[in-house]
Amino acid sequence: MKAYPLFDVRVSTPKLELRGATDDLLDQLAEDVRAGKTHADPLPYDDPISLYEPDPDLRVAKWLQAIWRGRGRVEADAWRLYFVVVVDGQPVGMQDLCGVRFSTFGTFTTFSWLSADHRGRGLGREMRSAILHLGFDGLRAKEASSDAFVDNHSSNAISQALGYEPNGSDWDTRQGEPALLNRWRLTRENWQPHRRNDIQLHNLEACRTFLPLKDGQPDV
Repeated sequence: MKAYPLFDVRVSTPKLELRGATDDLLDQLAEDVRAGKTHADPLPYDDPISLYEPDPDLRVAKWLQAIWRGRGRVEADAWRLYFVVVVDGQPVGMQDLCGVRFSTFGTFTTFSWLSADHRGRGLGREMRSAILHLGFDGLRAKEASSDAFVDNHSSNAISQALGYEPNGSDWDTRQGEPALLNRWRLTRENWQPHRRNDIQLHNLEACRTFLPLKDGQPDV
């Protein structure tokens, strides 16, 4: 979509690509959402993308509506870049970067899911490494955060392996039921030892033009 250059922002690694979540890519990924391949055990926290919706068609509709709403919210305190994870040309999940008062503090968090057919192959860590590279190397962020329920061992293990430090705990809900979260914090300094030279960033100029970055201005 030539009129919206943020769709052209891309991150590539030897294992996968993060591509701007165009409607065409979302349409391809919708079959996984409809089939319930987004479901996980333990359950993730409640999110406006409504992956818990029991009716498959309504689940897809709510998921798309939430992404479309999120695209349109670009404010100094909150914005979100949606990426589809592509492996060997096939969409297999999503990895988002969410600016949190980025123009003031240079901070961001991440959100992701991976189709059940593609778990257990190290893609979750690869996705996170890719989005952290975009945040720190591309957007010059100062700090990233991540939350995961205490029983989500894979997500907590990825955070620990990539240099995040424990940052307390919090509560959230999954399907309306309260559960305890681990909070994680990754500073730019702690990310540097994990920085990789095989991750490439593409078309970052769009971020400078269309996002309220200020202190987080990218070097392009």
